[in-house]
Amino acid sequence: MKAGPSQEEIRRHNLGTLLRHVHIGGSMSRAVLAERMGLNRSTILGLVSELGSAGLVREELPRETGRAGRPSLVVRPESDRVYVLAFDVGVDRLAAARIGLGGVLLDRREISVPPGRRNAAKVAEVLAGSALEMVGAAQRGTYCVGVAAAVRGMVRRPDGLVRAAPYLGWEDEEFGEDLMRRLDLGLPVSMGNEASLGALAEHLRGAGTGSQDLVYLHGDIGIGGGVITGGQLLSGDRGYAGEIGHMVVNPRNGRPCGCGAHGCLEAEAGERALLEAAQRDPSATGREGVRAVVEAADRGDITARAALHDVGDWLGIGVANLVNVLNPHTVIFGGTLREVFLGSAAQIRSRINRIALTPSRENLRLRVGELGDDAVLVGAAELAFSEILVGPLETLARAGA
Repeated sequence: MKAGPSQEEIRRHNLGTLLRHVHIGGSMSRAVLAERMGLNRSTILGLVSELGSAGLVREELPRETGRAGRPSLVVRPESDRVYVLAFDVGVDRLAAARIGLGGVLLDRREISVPPGRRNAAKVAEVLAGSALEMVGAAQRGTYCVGVAAAVRGMVRRPDGLVRAAPYLGWEDEEFGEDLMRRLDLGLPVSMGNEASLGALAEHLRGAGTGSQDLVYLHGDIGIGGGVITGGQLLSGDRGYAGEIGHMVVNPRNGRPCGCGAHGCLEAEAGERALLEAAQRDPSATGREGVRAVVEAADRGDITARAALHDVGDWLGIGVANLVNVLNPHTVIFGGTLREVFLGSAAQIRSRINRIALTPSRENLRLRVGELGDDAVLVGAAELAFSEILVGPLETLARAGA
């Protein structure tokens, strides 16, 4: 007969669960925490006291109540004291941030870079330098409890090896190991695919809040994807799930894709296809290039409108296939696809209505990302926070607090 969890395991689980509630949901009273966790108030009091003594949460009066009488104290995360470092290795930019418990942006650095191949060691050097500047500027008595980075490529689970990042020119790069050595903080660097982490961010803090089954599509020259199913990020056998951009939608006459196939979704509906159809400079990729086409279409430019129609057609076919296979409640368009969706929503919806099965699409919501250009960075931060939300006191002790 298998023994149940020990009292210590239950306590550790409850501490992590409570911290997660205030980290994701923001400040809330002990009564609300007791209701959400299914625990009595005395147990909640003990957990709050323990986390408060460790410097992870604090109790204080709410800023606004709108009610008469003495307000109840609320539990808040100690955002200024406990933080993580998050990195976003994009095609046209590098970003680093120091993000406090509760998802509070404390500091941020960004460097624009030209698209194309780049040296992984140099990227690690630049990002580590930015991060150490932020750590040095932090107040005394603050603690970094996690580090994570997002890259545009296929990241192997569980060791974080970047197997392939074609737009960066990387293959089998131990980028996380290199970044960890340069930071020298005694913390491992967790690695993730940018679209998967964008899906996590929008699920927890953006357009997908409250949706347990969603698909996130991220445009950044190519098209990446992340899938949340049953409230959990779908990773696959080795971490490569979500390569939606390489779903073939036009096998007969498709454009060549960087992966070697023809007719992939990103080849037909990515930035390069849009710019080519709009008769724009193909090297003008990135957010500004896409926005210029969408703005031109809004002004009545016939060529730009036709380009958005064509790209929206292929994007709608891809989404319809995803709806049939995954039956998501929400599909979110992020990165440069946010602008593309806003300019071609009617065409995308038309394709979905013609192709997707009626029962699968009858409750479907199409949304644009709410976190903007920082969705991936926010997702990397959530990956970095994952350890402290499982074992708060142990993680804090390892961080030297």
